[in-house]
Amino acid sequence: MNHSMINAFVSMQSMQQKLDVIAHNIANINTTGYKRREASFQDILTNVYQQPAGFQQAGRLTPLGFPQGWGAKIGQIELAMEQAALHATGNPLDLGIEGNGLFEIQRNSVDADGDPVVAWTRDGAFQLMQDPANPGSMVLATQQGERVRGVDDGPISIPANYSIRIDELGRVFASDNANPEAPPEEIGQLKVIRAVRPQVLVNDGNNLFTLPPGVDAADVLETVDPATNDANERQPVAIRQGFLEQSNVSLTDEMTELMTVQRAYQLNAKAITSSDTMMSLTNNLRV
Repeated sequence: MNHSMINAFVSMQSMQQKLDVIAHNIANINTTGYKRREASFQDILTNVYQQPAGFQQAGRLTPLGFPQGWGAKIGQIELAMEQAALHATGNPLDLGIEGNGLFEIQRNSVDADGDPVVAWTRDGAFQLMQDPANPGSMVLATQQGERVRGVDDGPISIPANYSIRIDELGRVFASDNANPEAPPEEIGQLKVIRAVRPQVLVNDGNNLFTLPPGVDAADVLETVDPATNDANERQPVAIRQGFLEQSNVSLTDEMTELMTVQRAYQLNAKAITSSDTMMSLTNNLRV
């Protein structure tokens, strides 16, 4: 009975974590560029208890011994990077990504070595922000005021009173609003990163991803090379100006998963109740 209570108790804790993951997905169903999380389970420990040789009877097909489990735990919570639908906004500063790509963002903070902290996102709802180092220019930034990085690891600097156009390779062209007849000038290129091992990425708030401490970025991410993008064996990455990627959360799937996990939680709760009832009966026995 103690074994059954421990088994059920441990499994209920894992089910609660799974419920938290589902709740987080549902809460972000309207978050731009959000990628849903998936939780997988694994056994904690399984013991095999041997049976006496007398249990081996004629006609028995299973070997002697029976397994005793100790519950399940969350094995891994990983990102599901499936492509979501692109929603047309008409805003030239809104950028959507087709394929397995991420925008690189420079945070407004530095690490212990004094280097700028870097993060990645699928949320392309950007804005123009005045460049403190050059008041005559604007830089492309997130809604939180953190700069979008280019292939040179610097910000995308845009002259004041210029409009921009971004092609599918991430090249940024600026046109002088005062001289519409002048040809557009290429002023930079967005740095797009492909997640080779997305399960390693961790959520750092504001729809940004970072790497755990001690993890080498080269083992998890790779820079998308525009020259070989189309010929890459992986899905090519394309930038769509005037679009925003929606969340890839399916409410139907999440509600179905929610009901399944709730039923499993109820089953384990009833197992604890049954074990408690049996222990109570045992304690009340009279000789």
